Order: sequence, then structure tokens, then C-alpha cells
Amino acid sequence: MRVKMGVPAVVALLCCASAKAQTSVTLYGVVDAGIDFANHQVGGGSVVRQSSANVAGPRWGLRGVEDIGGGLKAVFVLESGFDTDTGKSGQGGRLFGRMAYVGMQGQWGSVLVGRQQNEMFDLIGAFDPMALAPKWSILNQDLIFASRADNTVKYVGTFGGLTASAMYSFGADSNTTNGSEVPGISKLGREYGFRVSYSSGSLSVGSAYDEINTGTVTANPDAKTRRAVLTGTYDLSVVRLFAGYRWARAYDGAVLPGALPGTANQGSNLWWTGAIWQAAPALALSAAAYYQDYRNTGGDPWLFVVMGKYALSKRTDAYLSFGYAMNRENSNMGLGNGATGFGNTPAGSNQFGGAVGMRHVF
Repeated sequence: MRVKMGVPAVVALLCCASAKAQTSVTLYGVVDAGIDFANHQVGGGSVVRQSSANVAGPRWGLRGVEDIGGGLKAVFVLESGFDTDTGKSGQGGRLFGRMAYVGMQGQWGSVLVGRQQNEMFDLIGAFDPMALAPKWSILNQDLIFASRADNTVKYVGTFGGLTASAMYSFGADSNTTNGSEVPGISKLGREYGFRVSYSSGSLSVGSAYDEINTGTVTANPDAKTRRAVLTGTYDLSVVRLFAGYRWARAYDGAVLPGALPGTANQGSNLWWTGAIWQAAPALALSAAAYYQDYRNTGGDPWLFVVMGKYALSKRTDAYLSFGYAMNRENSNMGLGNGATGFGNTPAGSNQFGGAVGMRHVF
């Protein structure tokens, strides 16, 4: 039986087919879980537990792109974090707490609007020897490297080996009462920053700056923290070397994690170095050291980490890692996840731990 179609119907059908061909939505994610151990816990003793997010934060997400013509594409990302061991949503229970943005993309770059990673986060993944492993990495020393901002407008452009980006948030944390997008006080919750990175052959270098207001209407409305980073890597074929420096200062009532109380103490210098050795096609071994020097204190913590990853397939690997946090005086940095690094061991105590587990990427 033949079906006759008029010209309008044929045109509509062709348009639908064209739209489908030029639009894509991708489901992706990471699942990571294992067992970890750490001694010298607050209150005494050691702990052995099942843990999530040892080498990567578990997540699932949707990434979409549509060709709208004229060399332009509409893009979006919705990304949700979760704990593998409990099934709970991460990022304070937000449905899409990792990222939620929409934007436009062209040869000139991308303009993106929504909840996004700040410039420190965007930069550091390629320059941390532990690749921002939640256990353990540069995040133990400063969680800014895994920070996201609500209400953000961002530009990103890549031109050959050069990548440049700038962001502005009208209110970085919308959960802060009277501290984000407050009428008449635009500085509250404001965050802005930029980054530049360049790769040529074996050498990659990068720099970033971030400034954020953490005050509220009633508590330290001028409080702000400034950070700047300079870092680089060099690839020697089977070995990749890393080094970096981060400067930080807090003003007008703002505080730095791990710093002693007092306005004069809110500053630090953080250095790190490390290497990744591709010992075999399926085996990668990493080592890193992180040292933070706080103003007006001798309690400057070190973190040492070694890790081995064995690829069971293109998407699944097993890992084994060990960490050692070394403290003096009042420093209390432990082997916690991100923000719980400080205060995770008694002041002046050292802490040793290990983790073994599996990660699957889809």
C-alpha cells in the first residue's frame, strides 16, 4: 500500500531527521568504592570502613549538544554526585550539585550559565599528581581546588595549545542565608576568577586566580579570600613530572582552612611536587608531596601520597593508595575527604592510612 505525502509533510519529516542527526545527548558517569583504613582518629583509635570516592567522585550526568546553524551549538551539562556506599546524593543533597549549566559554543569559544566549577577546579585536574583523588590529594590542603559556584557566567576559549577562561558568580553559595544575591549588596557571595594554560610538546603550564566573598549581611560582610596558582608539568614519555605553588590570603574576617584564629594568621603558601610513572601498559604508579606554610605558626602540615592503578579494561581499574599526614604544633590535617582533612586527627598528631578499591567509568 502506498502512502501519499504532501510537500509540507515531506519537509517536516526531513527537518525532523536533520534535527535528530545534529543533536546528541550523552549519559556518562563514574562509580568508585573500596575499603580504607586510618589511625590516630579524633577521640583515639583507628578505623576500617567501606568508603566511596577514593580516587574519583562518583557521579552520573547528561551532556547535550545541538547544532543550531551558523557555526553555533547549544550545549548543556547536568551532573549529579552520590556516595557509592550509601546511595545518598552528594554536594549537600543537591540533585545536580556537581554541575548544572546551559550555554552557547562557537569558534570563538563557549559562554556558559549556571552552577559550574570555579577556575581553580578547572585548572588543577591536569596539574595534580593525584588527579584530585578525594583520598588523598591537594584537596586535603585546600578544598578550593574542588569548589563550585552557583549563579555563574563563564567564558572558555581554546586556541591551539592555549586555553583561556574567566568566570563571575553573582552568589557562589545559594545555601548561605543572607550571603548570596542579596538585594542592594552585590558583593555578598560574589566570586570571580580567571585561568590560562598552555601546552606545547612535553611541557604544560597553567595559572589561575580566584576571589570570593564569604560574608553575610550580619557577619563580616567584607570577608573575602584571594588565591593565585602557578603550576606546570613535563612529560618524559613514561614519566610525567609535576610542580606547583598556590598563594592564599583571607581578609576582613574570612578564614583559611587549617590556619590559626586571628586576622594576622590568615595566609599561607602551598607547594607540591610529584610524578606519574607508566610502569606497564596497564599499570600506573603515582607519588606526590604537598606542603603548606601558614603565617605566624610552626604548625605547617605535610601530606605524602603513593598510589597504584591497574587497568582491568578500558573503563575499569583497581587501585591501592597510601597516605601520610605529618603535623606539628596545632596543625590537625588528617586523611579526610576534602573539607574534613583539617580537624580529622588530634592536633600535632601524624596520621597514616590506606585504601583499596575499584573504579568504573561509563
